[in-house]
Amino acid sequence: MAALRSYKMASSERSTNRSLVSEWLKIATVVAGYWFISITMVFLNKYLLSSDELKLDAPLFITSSQCLVSIVICLLLGTLIGSSLPSAGTFPRPQFDMERALKVLPLSIIFVGMISFNNLTLKYLGVAFYNVGRSLTTVFNVIFSFAILRQRISIASLVCCGVIVFGFILGIDQEGKSVHLSVIGVVFGVLASMCVSLNAIFTKKVLPSVDNDLWLLQLYNNVNALIILVPLSFLFQELPVLKQFQFWTVPWFYCLLILAGIFGVAIGYMSGLQIKVTSPLTHNISGTAKACAQTILAVIIYHESKTLFWWFSNAMVLGGSMAYTLVRMNEMKQASTQKATSEEEGKSTLEGK
Repeated sequence: MAALRSYKMASSERSTNRSLVSEWLKIATVVAGYWFISITMVFLNKYLLSSDELKLDAPLFITSSQCLVSIVICLLLGTLIGSSLPSAGTFPRPQFDMERALKVLPLSIIFVGMISFNNLTLKYLGVAFYNVGRSLTTVFNVIFSFAILRQRISIASLVCCGVIVFGFILGIDQEGKSVHLSVIGVVFGVLASMCVSLNAIFTKKVLPSVDNDLWLLQLYNNVNALIILVPLSFLFQELPVLKQFQFWTVPWFYCLLILAGIFGVAIGYMSGLQIKVTSPLTHNISGTAKACAQTILAVIIYHESKTLFWWFSNAMVLGGSMAYTLVRMNEMKQASTQKATSEEEGKSTLEGK
């Protein structure tokens, strides 16, 4: 009997170990996929936006092309699959409701600003400085949480924001010493950070109008964005640039445009999947580590030489962002515990009566 019990325990332990290994492999695969798609998308967009080979000075056209690809992907997935994938929910069937589109429009305007300013930041700033250039998203989150949502801001959160802002200012100073710094690129980075923060707030407000379906929201968002971006492209005189472009007959150019659009859709899916297999905190830490790896990779690929203080500014921005994530998660945990305690005390009071 003792031998049989030992065999069962050993068998159970082996099964548990196999399960843990399988779980870790799954997490590692998802995180690696998220890193690969995110980093590749940044380098690909940088090439499309400002490569010496393409010489295509039409960022709004490129942005609208990515929106068009996203729409086609959503419609194809809804038509061909129409079922769920892990963390993705159900793909929307091809449909367009004008009333819903108008409800989503305020978010779409912010969305246009976010993707356009992101691309413009990438166009005028190097990939290595890209993360610092648009690092003020956390700061704007705090500002808008206080100004719009009327949330109380802790001292710890303000300290984290102070570290990020100092790192941002130091980064601008050091980037200007190593390469020619584009002031307009920095401005676009600040505007991109602001729009990213506003996009998160307005997404929560608009989601109920599309039955809390993120894929349906993405479909309406991209349709609205395309309708807005096409006239803007004409308004900013991109048509003469497009007429003179030399690669319209080259297939690989269209492949790059389509690939950029696919990655734009894929990063949203992989973000959701990473949160599902890990946690929101781990997702944010993974994103911070990815930004660090992306910066180092960009310096190597583009053969850039950076000062010690430039690296220190990056460390401050990334460290401040990670610290803010930890602070917010701790505050949310405390708030949840206090709420549960209050409800328990209220229940006990009622039972006592």
